[in-house]
Amino acid sequence: MTEKTTRLHLDLSGATRRELGVARGTALRATLADAYANYEGLFRTLGVTADQQEAGVERVLETLATWRPAVVEELSGIAEGAGLKLSQIVSLNARTEIIAMSPRASSECSTVTAVIDGHRFGVQTWDWHIEFDSFWHTHEVTGPGYRYVGLTEQGIVSKIGVNEAGLGLHFNILGHREDHAQGVPMHVLSSVVLTECATIAEAIELIRAAPITSSSAFTMVDATGAVSVEISPAGIFPIPEVAGSVQRTNHFQHETPLASQKSEVYEPDSSERLALVRERLGGGLPSATAEMIELLVSGEGQPPLTCVADMSKEFGERWATLATIVTDPDAHTIRILDGMPTDAATGAWRTLTA
Repeated sequence: MTEKTTRLHLDLSGATRRELGVARGTALRATLADAYANYEGLFRTLGVTADQQEAGVERVLETLATWRPAVVEELSGIAEGAGLKLSQIVSLNARTEIIAMSPRASSECSTVTAVIDGHRFGVQTWDWHIEFDSFWHTHEVTGPGYRYVGLTEQGIVSKIGVNEAGLGLHFNILGHREDHAQGVPMHVLSSVVLTECATIAEAIELIRAAPITSSSAFTMVDATGAVSVEISPAGIFPIPEVAGSVQRTNHFQHETPLASQKSEVYEPDSSERLALVRERLGGGLPSATAEMIELLVSGEGQPPLTCVADMSKEFGERWATLATIVTDPDAHTIRILDGMPTDAATGAWRTLTA
């Protein structure tokens, strides 16, 4: 396996969050406006109006200004460096919350953790709209708090990553009927967890204290365990590791948020993917990360753990597996494949160390 050299990589550093933001915005100045234009087009395609988007951004900014004002400084720095408006940068970082205003069905990511030779690993596919394939990149972020590395999208401060303390974070969107854009955006929350938390216990404590009005699952791995934390307006519900593994797709597993799930958005796809992974784990845990990746390979007629874009469909309906990710908290590393798990043996991986 070889190092991927063509995918954009950012090495960012700054003494403050504002400096980090300016560095990010400056590095992305040539392409960030196009990334925003694509997302604005997606919002409209999904039925979210400009007024709804603007109102959501204002509410999110009010929350962040109270919860973590330094994050507002970082987002302002991105806007300054890229020559864009702050509202545009907030829209990118709150894209999960803005999209939650839409009733359209989605297909999303799959995540598995497993213990191999006494060490825990996490594996994930990142499925998203094929039109955004040119707008994601890897990054290293050195600033206030813990250094972290991983995968994110243009102008978005974090997504999937691992930090220097040995905490790995995987990201899956969930859908609850009370979701709305007002609380801390999930992508911002990912950044704050990775910069402020050394352990799963610290991360759960931080998440519980955050003002939350949207839904996602953070599947986290450290040296001591793994857990998938279901985050929603109904509360925070950790799904523990069982028999050395956690499995996550895009529906709630805890009965409380499940009772108000937006099932029409991710089902039956999500439950079918989870059932396939669990069936494959029935014979025991994988003995290597290559076998973990194989768990997420699916073919024709199977639930789409591996997602191939149907280009006969319209914008907003063409889903693809854009990346495959392996976290190793003990080594403080993340390995990122630019493509599907079917390419794992022959594709080019990028390895980053926090």
